[in-house]
Amino acid sequence: MSQTEETSVPSSQTTAPPTDGSGAVPPAIRAAAAWSWRMLLIGAFIAAALWLLALLKTIVVPVAVALLLTIMLTPVRRLLNERLRLPRGLSAGLSLVGLIVVVAGLITLAGQSIANGFADLTTQAINGFNELWTQVSAQFGLENELETYSQDILDQLEAQQGAIVSGALGAAATAGSVLVGALIALFCTFFFLHDPRGIWGWIVGLLPLSSRERVNQAGRRGAVTLAAYTRTQILVAAVDAVGIGIGAVFFVPSLALPIGILVFVGSFVPVVGAIVTGAIAVVVVLVSNGWVAALIMLGVVLLVQQIEAHALQPFLMGQAVSLHPVAVILAVAAGSYAAGIIGALFAVPLAALLNTVILYLNGHDKFPELGDEDALPIRWRAADAPPIRLRRASGAAAETAVADGLPAEGDATPEGDQSR
Repeated sequence: MSQTEETSVPSSQTTAPPTDGSGAVPPAIRAAAAWSWRMLLIGAFIAAALWLLALLKTIVVPVAVALLLTIMLTPVRRLLNERLRLPRGLSAGLSLVGLIVVVAGLITLAGQSIANGFADLTTQAINGFNELWTQVSAQFGLENELETYSQDILDQLEAQQGAIVSGALGAAATAGSVLVGALIALFCTFFFLHDPRGIWGWIVGLLPLSSRERVNQAGRRGAVTLAAYTRTQILVAAVDAVGIGIGAVFFVPSLALPIGILVFVGSFVPVVGAIVTGAIAVVVVLVSNGWVAALIMLGVVLLVQQIEAHALQPFLMGQAVSLHPVAVILAVAAGSYAAGIIGALFAVPLAALLNTVILYLNGHDKFPELGDEDALPIRWRAADAPPIRLRRASGAAAETAVADGLPAEGDATPEGDQSR
């Protein structure tokens, strides 16, 4: 065999040089381009989803509130349903009515406290402002300027009368939207409490058959995360409200309850809410009792917030949502920038929910103790419906029954019917 024959390479093993010029593009650039268009598509999808949520905020926000209320009221509903043997619908209704009664009671108590203490606080604020103005005007010779400033303010109010009327009409429209949203939230909360598995089964049933079970298991873990977040946030908010409210008792006892309620509600916005409501408490004490009392109140607020930040948040909230404090702050900032107070309120639970669901779908189960035995419910059956008894099916009918999650070949009650 000649040397030429020994070194020859079969034509089938030769590779033709690329004719499209792709060989001149480095692999890193090609990889970056492939990632870029995918990231652009993901960004466009997220932007479209946010736009749709903003368009439907009158519905989306009440449903989100109803979801959090459902998680908060579920232990009460279970107590009434399982321990006291009340029907499921009655248990859900009593739980919701109890929440309304508690909220109405707190608002009534706060309103009475504000009505009793606001008059004195207003008088003290006006007297303090007049005294401050007298000292400043005597120091800088502004005695004759007060009348001029008052007239200018009146002129500006008259010039802006149309804008003030428009703002009042806009406030009335906003109040109407809030009322509609409250009704939607109460309506959804009742049905979420009454038949949560049926509603969830209907939603998951809209997905392709191959992905239903994974989405079901991811949703179960997301619900556990939301429940842990809600319980933890209630505890943290209660600690803030009690601590700052006790401090306010020594300076403005008539306004201590409203301040405590305000701090409790504001603390549901992580980090930012406690700071803002604590600052309001300090300002109230400043107007009422002066600088020394305000400094003492500021020390009380800082002490309570330090206990929350170093004792409660790391152990409770960290275990509940598994998010780094930096991620919490960034989520609150992004939510407030995108949707104001509502965005700041829901940013952290949404981030915690997405974190749990995405980790599970990528193979990391944060709650392995839940297992995978809890099958999907039948989406068209009520929670308290009697068991189904089906006759034997054969052929295509059996395949259809199995595909829909129903028993074939004369099985008894469907496995998915565990909603009771």
